[in-house]
Amino acid sequence: MAALLQAVRALPRTSSSALDLIRSQPNQYIIATLGGRKHILAPRDLLTIPRMPDVQVGDVVLLDQIHELGSRDFTIRGKPTIPTSKVQVQATVVEHTKGKMESIFKKKRRKGYRKTITHKQTYTRLRIGNIEIPSPFASSGLQVAEAASPTPEATLP
Repeated sequence: MAALLQAVRALPRTSSSALDLIRSQPNQYIIATLGGRKHILAPRDLLTIPRMPDVQVGDVVLLDQIHELGSRDFTIRGKPTIPTSKVQVQATVVEHTKGKMESIFKKKRRKGYRKTITHKQTYTRLRIGNIEIPSPFASSGLQVAEAASPTPEATLP
């Protein structure tokens, strides 16, 4: 029982301390919406989604709809998303490709009407980049400075 109470006390109270805990973990993952669906993604994953018409091969896409950020031990969920100031993930367009040939057969009974329609669905393949969790000092431009020792001129007698 005492161990459980210590674990509850150790939970972070602010989002910045929770982000520090996730940043300290070796592997992270995200749950993001791409192509109208949620995907569980990790760095260097290859993702196939329905074609994104406005991107070219080699373009870098910033993922802005991140719903969850986590590691093996810690998880942060957004309401409904985590802002891009807290976590940044980029994906590189690897290729535009087509899926397998799909055929649709249409028929009307007793009319002699038969029609076969074939098509290939187009897809975009993305390579997920690193999950970057900026530190609060780096994002705001603040720097941690050491306390300066008082100079002899500034001391009072």
